Amino acid sequence: MAQPRVIAGIDIGTYQVKVVIVSVPEKKTDKQLPQIIGTGFAESRGLRNGYIVNDADVVRSVRSAVIQAEKAAGVSIRRAYVSIGSVGLDEVFSHGEVITTRADSEITQTDLDKAMQDSEDRIIENIPNRKILHAIPLSYAIDGEPVLGRAAGLKGTKLTVESMFITTHEQHLNDIVHAIENIGIIVEDVMAAPLAASFVMLSKAQKRAGCVLANIGAETVSIAVFENNIPISVKVFPIGSNDITNDIALGLKIPLEEAEKIKRGGMSSANYSKRKLDEIITARLSDIFELIDAHLKKIKRDGLLPAGVIITGGGSGIASIQDLARASLRLPSRIATLDPGQNGKVRDASWAVAYGLCMWGANDEQDSSGIGLARQTKNTVLAWLQQFLP
Repeated sequence: MAQPRVIAGIDIGTYQVKVVIVSVPEKKTDKQLPQIIGTGFAESRGLRNGYIVNDADVVRSVRSAVIQAEKAAGVSIRRAYVSIGSVGLDEVFSHGEVITTRADSEITQTDLDKAMQDSEDRIIENIPNRKILHAIPLSYAIDGEPVLGRAAGLKGTKLTVESMFITTHEQHLNDIVHAIENIGIIVEDVMAAPLAASFVMLSKAQKRAGCVLANIGAETVSIAVFENNIPISVKVFPIGSNDITNDIALGLKIPLEEAEKIKRGGMSSANYSKRKLDEIITARLSDIFELIDAHLKKIKRDGLLPAGVIITGGGSGIASIQDLARASLRLPSRIATLDPGQNGKVRDASWAVAYGLCMWGANDEQDSSGIGLARQTKNTVLAWLQQFLP
C-alpha cells in the first residue's frame, strides 16, 4: 500500500513561528485537500520587521515549533517549504520581447520562456543585492495585439510580455534558509508569504473578480492584489498590530502586557475611557488602511476590486477593523476564516501562511502536469495558482 507523502510548511513571523505538517495521499481524489497531522508554534525571537537580527534566537524559536509539530504528527520532517514576508519583499515590473523562432511563426513555450528571460535581463542590473523569488507574466501581446487566453499556439512575428518580479533582499533570504538548515531541515523552496496565505484564504472567484488580501501581522502588514486569477501586486509595509499595542500603552498610560490584552479583548477596559480607546485603535488602523489605499491608487486599482479586501493575520481580530477597512478603502470587506475542519488543528487565520505553504508543496508534482516546468522556469506562481481552489 502506498504511503502518503508528508509535507511541512514553516512560517517565520515576527510574532510567532508556525509549523504545519500535512499528509498527502499518493493517489489524490479530485480536489482532495491535504490532511493536517501536526502543528507547532513558538514565540518569535531574533527578528525585526521580518528579517533576522539574531541567528541563534531564530534557530531556537524554529526548533521549538518544529519539535512540537513533529511530536503532534508522530513524524520527523527533513524538508520544508518556507515563507518570507519581511519589509524587504517588493515588486519590480518589466517588459520583454522576442522574435518567434519557428518558420511558421507559431509561438511555443520556448518563445514564452525567452520573452520572460528578456524581461528579467532588463531589470537585473537595477536590483543589486536582491533575489527574484517569483517571475509572473501579467499579459502577452503578439505584434502589438493583446492576447486573450494562452499565447502558445498562436501565430505572429513578435511576442511581448508585461511581467512582475517579486524580489527580496538576498541577505535576508540567505539568513532564513541558513537558520532552518541549522536545525537539520532542507529548504525545498521559499515563497512570498502573501502568496502562500492566498492559497487558503481566497477562492478562485475572488481572485478572478479582483481582491486584495491584507495580512496584518505584529510588525508588518503585507498585501497581495489579485485580478483574473493572477497576483498583480505584492507589498509589505513596516507597520503592524504591535504599533496599536504601543499606542494603547502610551495613550492609557498602562503596561504593554495590559495593553495587548485590551487590544485582543481579553481584559475589560472598564477602568479606561472606551471612547479614548476606540480613538487610539481607529487612528492606527486608519494609518494602515491609508498605506494600502495609497498603494492601490499607485497601481490604479483603488475602489475597483469587486471582491474587496479580505483581512487576515493576527491583527484581524480587532473589533472595528472590518467596518474601518470598508470605509477607508471604499471596498467590500470581510475577515478571512480558515476551514473549521481539520479536527481543529488550525485554530485561526494566523496559520494561513504555514498551511498555504503545505498546499503549495502538495501541488509540486515532479511530472508533466506543468507545475514542475513552471518552477524550473521560475514562473512559480502562475500555473498552479490558477488550478487550485481552496
